Order: sequence, then C-alpha cells, then structure tokens
Amino acid sequence: MNAKYIFFFLSIGSAPVLAEQICDTRSYPLSIHADQYKDNGDGTLTDNQSKLTWMRCSLGQVWSGATCTGTSRTLAWQAAQDEAAKLNQKGGYAGRSDWRVPQIPELAMIVERQCSNPRTNLALFPQTPANFFWTATEPADPANAYVLSFGADGAMYKSRGEALNVRLVSGGKPK
Repeated sequence: MNAKYIFFFLSIGSAPVLAEQICDTRSYPLSIHADQYKDNGDGTLTDNQSKLTWMRCSLGQVWSGATCTGTSRTLAWQAAQDEAAKLNQKGGYAGRSDWRVPQIPELAMIVERQCSNPRTNLALFPQTPANFFWTATEPADPANAYVLSFGADGAMYKSRGEALNVRLVSGGKPK
C-alpha cells in the first residue's frame, strides 16, 4: 500500500510551494515509530531507545501544542552552534539547558527511510522542511561541516557559511 500523508509548505526561494509527503510501506514498514518516542507535552520528544530528547520543531518555528508554526530559520554553521549556546544560557527550553546541534548519526535516527518530501515522521516532527539540516559532525576540512537532507539528497558536507536549517537535540554525549 502506498500511503499518502500530510500536506505542508516547502520553501523554495521566497515562495512556499504546497507539497505532499509520500510514504511507501509496500516493501518495508516505517522505520520511525511513534511508540518509540515519549511526548513530553512541551514541544519535545524523548527517544525511549537512545534517551535523546528532540525539539519537535526546527529553529525558528514554534510549537503550538499540536504542530509547528512559523518559518524554519536558516543559519550558517557557527551561527547554529551559537544559537544553541544562547538558548542554554537564557535558561534553555522545556526545562532543559543542554541543547546542541546533533551529530550526523543522531540526526539520521529521525530520518524516515520509507517517506519522501520530507523524510521524517510528520506526526512526530511536523512541518519539517525537505531541506538540508546542519550537524555538528566536522570533516577534516575545517571550512565544511556535514549536513543531512530531509529531502532526497542524503548526507554530505557543505561550506559552513551556507544558511541551512537546524533542529536541536538534548542529552547523550556528543561524539
């Protein structure tokens, strides 16, 4: 069965474009299961296996109690790290003050391999743009950092000066 899910706005340039998430569950079941996460009721989810706590919304968006509203901000790599540090210095979010940009294996844990546009579970991470997100994983070249796409592009590295989306994580030990 080819299941079609939620409509959302995908930002291309300055004009939002209506897009539709498609999840193909004919060959394999979904890889991101809602019962793997504890909804903390404050705009965060805790992964029961990894014990990491995720912001449900990308930076720039606001949790309304039911979904993410607003526009996901794009930041250069260092600005993304700085935003996490500023948030923590101001008291944090949802009772936690150890937010950070995730490492690439951590961010990959919330990628839904059976879905596209975006590749995540929109019931857990609503309004996620199908774009690149920064990770804290650094390649040997100090001008770049690894990114992960919730679109079709997968993982690669990009110049730290590019403006990309950010989702923060809390807990665990950064690798």
